[in-house]
Amino acid sequence: MIRALIVRAPGTNCDSELVRAFDSAGATTSLAHLDRVIERPALLDAADIFAVAGGFSYGDDIASGRIVAVRMRQHLYPALRDAARRGCLMFGVCNGFQVFVQAGLLPGPADGKWPDDAPPAQEAALAFNAGGRFIDAWLGVEVPSDTACVWTRGLGEAFPKSVRDDVLRLPIAHGEGRFVAPPALLARLGSSGQVALRYREGDNANGSTDRIAGICDPTGRIFGLMPHPERYLDWNRHPFWTRLDDSVRGLPTPGAVIFRNAVLAAQGVPAGA
Repeated sequence: MIRALIVRAPGTNCDSELVRAFDSAGATTSLAHLDRVIERPALLDAADIFAVAGGFSYGDDIASGRIVAVRMRQHLYPALRDAARRGCLMFGVCNGFQVFVQAGLLPGPADGKWPDDAPPAQEAALAFNAGGRFIDAWLGVEVPSDTACVWTRGLGEAFPKSVRDDVLRLPIAHGEGRFVAPPALLARLGSSGQVALRYREGDNANGSTDRIAGICDPTGRIFGLMPHPERYLDWNRHPFWTRLDDSVRGLPTPGAVIFRNAVLAAQGVPAGA
């Protein structure tokens, strides 16, 4: 059985949805406070999947996700490094994505070699939305054909092309979700297949560079994104689900596909198999 360890902290508010997402995908889940994981880093040793939930950890004081990221860098890096080296899948959504970027888990070492002593430096950021306001909306997304991400690979092809634009949408709810990175990093992400998800043309509401909604590490196993797939496990969450074709509503939702892909990858099943 695939074991998923989900971390929460004061202010997170998406942990229950994340538990349901992994449970529905066939994993056995455990939910732990960040303090408990810091006290017992060996909890990571037993996990096949490690996830950080969304929300407003520690009230997003200083900056979104900053306190969790600093605590993870200071206290959990050896355990996270070892987990990454053995191929543990990792998932950071919204606030969790902000944490992963600041903690050095994403985009990850370009050569795939995790440093022994100190986590990688932060290379990208999730800045304030271009309009300077919190955005709560459903946005169209697309998956690059050359992505290395095992979570999103094949997501578009899971649905008939005639309805793909209607179906491939994910909800966002953030004030600091604009992905920014220097040109050299953007080029590296593109050439190595580390862009896992983009906002569709015309739906880049937060102004992210290159429309990037999510990225992965070079292995495709560590994944972070600003949209919330855990809020789209049922078709009746879709903003106009009653107008979708019945044949589509008989398929797993995009959110369900993402978590199912992760569990299959943790089992060693190739993406798309």
